[in-house]
Amino acid sequence: MELKVLQGDGEGERKWVDRIYDYDVYNDLGAPDHGPEYARTTLGGSKEFPYPRRCRTGRKRNESDKFTEKPVSIPELIYVPRDEIFDHIKTQNFAADSIKAISHLISRTVEYISKGKDQFNTMEEVYSLYVNSSDSESHSMRSDDNHLKRKLTSGIFSLLANGKKTGNPSLLKFPLPLIVQKNKDAWSTDAEFARQTIAGMHPFTIQRVKVFPLESKLDPKVYGPPPSSINSHHIEPYLEGMTVSEALKENRLYVLDYHDAFLPYIQKINALTDRKAYASRSMFLLTKEGTLTPVAIELSLPKGTGREDRVFVPPGNTSEKHQQSLWKLAKIHAILNDTAVHQTYSHFVRTHSSIEPIIIASHRQLSAMHPLMVLLLPHFKDTLNINALARKVLLNAEVKNILRGGIIEYTFSSGRYSLELSSILYKDWRFDEQGLPGDLLKRGMAVRDANAKYGLRLLIEDYPYAVDGLEVWDSIETWVTDFIRIFYIRDEDVIQDKELRTWWKEIREKGHGDKKDEPGWPSMDRIEDLVLVVTTIIWLASAHHAAVNFGQYPFAGFMPYRPTVGRKLIPTPNSPEYESFLKDPDAFLLSSISSPAQTIVGLSIIEVLSTHASNEEYLGQRSDTQWTNNPQVMRAFEKFQEKLFKIGQHIEQRNNDPLLKNRYGEVQVPYTLLLPTSKGGITNMGIPNSTSI
Repeated sequence: MELKVLQGDGEGERKWVDRIYDYDVYNDLGAPDHGPEYARTTLGGSKEFPYPRRCRTGRKRNESDKFTEKPVSIPELIYVPRDEIFDHIKTQNFAADSIKAISHLISRTVEYISKGKDQFNTMEEVYSLYVNSSDSESHSMRSDDNHLKRKLTSGIFSLLANGKKTGNPSLLKFPLPLIVQKNKDAWSTDAEFARQTIAGMHPFTIQRVKVFPLESKLDPKVYGPPPSSINSHHIEPYLEGMTVSEALKENRLYVLDYHDAFLPYIQKINALTDRKAYASRSMFLLTKEGTLTPVAIELSLPKGTGREDRVFVPPGNTSEKHQQSLWKLAKIHAILNDTAVHQTYSHFVRTHSSIEPIIIASHRQLSAMHPLMVLLLPHFKDTLNINALARKVLLNAEVKNILRGGIIEYTFSSGRYSLELSSILYKDWRFDEQGLPGDLLKRGMAVRDANAKYGLRLLIEDYPYAVDGLEVWDSIETWVTDFIRIFYIRDEDVIQDKELRTWWKEIREKGHGDKKDEPGWPSMDRIEDLVLVVTTIIWLASAHHAAVNFGQYPFAGFMPYRPTVGRKLIPTPNSPEYESFLKDPDAFLLSSISSPAQTIVGLSIIEVLSTHASNEEYLGQRSDTQWTNNPQVMRAFEKFQEKLFKIGQHIEQRNNDPLLKNRYGEVQVPYTLLLPTSKGGITNMGIPNSTSI
């Protein structure tokens, strides 16, 4: 009876008092009644734009499009089942962090508007955004940012008063990000550009090169011949004396390949106001020292019934300044692709969006006392609420006023196509590749080896995310195995559990219904299947989310390091823009990326997203002391806690090992994102139980 109440009947608009869990597609991102330019593609329910399902609200439909939901006026009005609403402490923490972010947003943007600043002209102007940087500011920026003027309302400017009266710079300036605290120049080096692919905030997409040249899977009639324009003559000078064939054989070539995801969208993106992008490939060599170094970047544009490729290679320390600057611009455009994939797919889709239908199915099909519900419940905390807020504030259409949302569209090059791109990437999503071992095998970063720890041998031995992650994965898997074998003795017990089987069927057929007929779904006929499924869910909700989220401000908080908006293409010789570039390459570079307004909005958001709540519940912790009275379960849980404590010690030991060069880098920021616990605030560490921010 209780489950029937939670399932509802799929009719009517949900009210705040309801406890009903049901499914819907992402048809609530646009605002077509404000004008056709604010309509957005429905994600989910089609082969063209597949997507996980969200929680149904049943809100009224738009007058101009009866298939889409009307947006709500304020985020708090978005329905989530009442058991999923933030508790009092979380609400206070979130509100305080948001007010601080707004104070940063308003104080700095008012200043830039008043001075008519449309771009940063010097790095000193960028550093002036931060506490502990020089307070002297240049007044030389030009152009009036009318776009931003329309986005700010006068009613909240009073929030500045407290900061100005008290003289507290933290209310008016941003904290200095970790990436530039120890060394203000190392962020721009090739070594750090490469290291971030395995030890930064987005170490999930680098893959081993198995075939050279790289090949596209796009239609050659539309996008040109499949082979990449990166040839052996581009990269062999950087291969430490090897040929390409030898480097492939020794597993020494790696790539970030965003070519196929972006190329079909480049023409649309570049037609947007003040947006310019390429489809990129970045190739790296695994050096004899065990570090990565870039060897080539390919940037592609569609052209007629084909494409136009430009290949850039490292210029070397003796090259002229403009050659160094062209290479920097190429790296920036590669990073722009990476930042978009990081935020919309690796972060939102792989954690927030993919977990939401699992939470819905769990409440609909598992009774409160079912062992799986007892095990999983802490890993669902606050996810539906934060996802609802994200749909209203971050992911929705940018409609006239930034304070009404549309932040991703405003602060990313992909603009209104950002979420569509995440849907394109979701086409390659498979459940069995969401856990860390499956993901590493898919990307060719590891091979199965019965003699290796955890049964996998990493091909980059010093891969901080993977090394730490496999240890965390193993601890979760051991805990899940110990727990499940208390309640399921034989495979037959799994087969005969009707609630379990209905739950798994609903996740596949409804929650991820667009993928239901695709491979990668465990059959759920064995204890082994159940362990893999539950371990994967906990991994995504906790460790994967920690690795993808809590490094955002420490790394991307310094905008030139990881800009989110490209505003100019790289100039070609003999063009007017090239002449402008030659006169002042540094100023041209800064004019090519996020504006001051876009920077401030973006920093305000990732500062909030990177902050741990004061009452955060971390992996291996349970705030409910009465969550079980089973002594076997408690012994297994204590064993889990002990393993996590040791993992923290092991990570610290690895970070202090001078032979592991990828763990610190020239920026002197150790890889700590998978340290299990943390204090509150922006710490660059800590694995919360759930996707709660």
